[in-house]
Amino acid sequence: MAGSSLGIIYRITTWGESHGPGLGVVIDGCPAGLPLNVNDIQTYLERRKPGKSKITTSRKEADAVEILSGVYEEKTTGTPISLLIRNTSQRSGDYSEIAASYRPGHADYTFDQKYGFRDYRGGGRSSGRETIGRVAAGAIAAKVLREFEIELFAYTRSIGPVTIDPERFDRAAAAETPTCMPDRDASVLAEKYLSDCMNNCDSAGGVIECRIDGVPAGLGDPVFEKLDANLAKALMSIGAVKAVEIGDGVEVSMRHGSENNDAFRIRDGHIVKATNHAGGILGGISDGSQIVLRAHIKPTPSIFSPQDTVNRDGEEVSISIKGRHDPIIVPRAVVVVESMAAITLLDALLVNAGAKMDRLKTIYKN
Repeated sequence: MAGSSLGIIYRITTWGESHGPGLGVVIDGCPAGLPLNVNDIQTYLERRKPGKSKITTSRKEADAVEILSGVYEEKTTGTPISLLIRNTSQRSGDYSEIAASYRPGHADYTFDQKYGFRDYRGGGRSSGRETIGRVAAGAIAAKVLREFEIELFAYTRSIGPVTIDPERFDRAAAAETPTCMPDRDASVLAEKYLSDCMNNCDSAGGVIECRIDGVPAGLGDPVFEKLDANLAKALMSIGAVKAVEIGDGVEVSMRHGSENNDAFRIRDGHIVKATNHAGGILGGISDGSQIVLRAHIKPTPSIFSPQDTVNRDGEEVSISIKGRHDPIIVPRAVVVVESMAAITLLDALLVNAGAKMDRLKTIYKN
């Protein structure tokens, strides 16, 4: 299978299936000398861990990471870092009744058409559980970025019809509410909405926003390696994401240029923008202002209501999905979005190190 790797210098390869012995990631290109231990990674994994509230799957997993290589005496060695997270709570029998049927909204049919085979136990490589390797790699990338004072903060912007109020924005609330909303009042409304969805054997979607501060101007390339294009690809590679916005996103299609252009100013001897409609990226290159991303997440396709579908024999059937499933993907995907953005930014930072002669001289010339 091609397509399990991402990145040019900071390159990750995820592996494993949702109901196999375990999942993980191999990371190449991480600089040597970064202080790193299990806790640095585990903190991120706890944020996507299942079974933490009534609006997440009841599947209980320790999601404990093991560092197999690339770290010695709690410092990276510059060699490939291999991370393993073992599966401990598989219940493959929950999927036996739909082994020959294609679940609506899932990759069952397309996977079968491509390979002539599919792992029906939770979706295999197409399962959201694959993202655990991305989060582990993202935790390391984010730690490197913090060395350059680059900070990422992702949170739930909306769930169904409920959207946060910027006037009530509370960063601490994003870590404390089960919805990951930085607005406690909106979270209460969203939880009520989700409760109604669950009572109706249905699911919901939403929007995750990620804001990135401290990114210097000059990251990204102007053609096929645009920073915004790579960020969009990274986010769209998350299974549940159906659309990505950068800056003001789709709203710009309804404006005049005079309304949408960000004017430049001089502040304290530095070039800044008066507004940030572009979301921190111009011409595929970071402009030094805050980068703003939004990922639109579809409703969880595994719902307990009967659904019409077909089976591998070409017969029309009705199925009711069993098992343990999130009524909404959004809260657990917040850290996945943040991690994919961190991976992409670190790769761009490393690639950019060779963009100018003076930078190379700084590194190699005494």
